[in-house]
Amino acid sequence: MPLLALHPEARVIRLQLRQNLVLKNLDPMQWRELTPLIVIVDYPKGATLEHQGDWSMEQYFVIGGILKRVVSNSQGREMILRFAAEADIDTSYAAWRLKTPIPYSIRAVTKGRAARVPMQQWVRFLERHPAVKNGFEYEIMKLMSEVMAHVITLHLLDAPGRVLRFMRKHPDLADRLPKKDLASYLNLSPETLSRLKRRGKI
Repeated sequence: MPLLALHPEARVIRLQLRQNLVLKNLDPMQWRELTPLIVIVDYPKGATLEHQGDWSMEQYFVIGGILKRVVSNSQGREMILRFAAEADIDTSYAAWRLKTPIPYSIRAVTKGRAARVPMQQWVRFLERHPAVKNGFEYEIMKLMSEVMAHVITLHLLDAPGRVLRFMRKHPDLADRLPKKDLASYLNLSPETLSRLKRRGKI
C-alpha cells in the first residue's frame, strides 16, 4: 500500500482524484498538503476495508471499482446501505465525531482501488481548511439522507418500484453490480429480481 507520492502510477492517480466529489475543488497548496497523507489501496473483490465495531477509521476516495456499506446483526443478517463507485467517497467520519465505533462495514463489491487517509489526519486537514470541511460535511449530509431515503423506500415501494427507483437514481451502477448485491440492496432474492426482468416488470 504505497503512498501516493511513491506510487508508480502517481500521475494518473492524481488526475483521477481530481475528479472526486470532495477533492475536485482543492487548490494547489491544499493538494501539496494532502498528498503526503494519501495511501493507495488496491483491493480484491470481497475485501473488507472497514469492520463494523472497529475504532480504527479511515477516509476513502474511490478511484476504481465499487464499495458497499453493510450493517449486520448478531445473527449474521446483513443489509446493504449504499454503494460507492468512482469519484465517490466512503467514510466513518460521523462515528469519529461521535466518538463511537463504526456502525457498519465497508466492503469491496468488485476489485478496485481507493485512496485512503487515516481519519485523524483527514480531520486535522479539514480543520485547517474550513471551506473544504464545509463541502465535505455537506456531502456527508447528502450521503446520510440518501441512506435514509433508501431505508424508507424499502418500506413504502413494492419490488418493481424499488428496482425502478434504483435504476433511475443510479443508472451508472445498474449494469455493473452483481445480481446478488443489487437484490440484497433492494431486499429481494436474486430469483425475484430475475423473475421481474423476465416478466417485463422492470
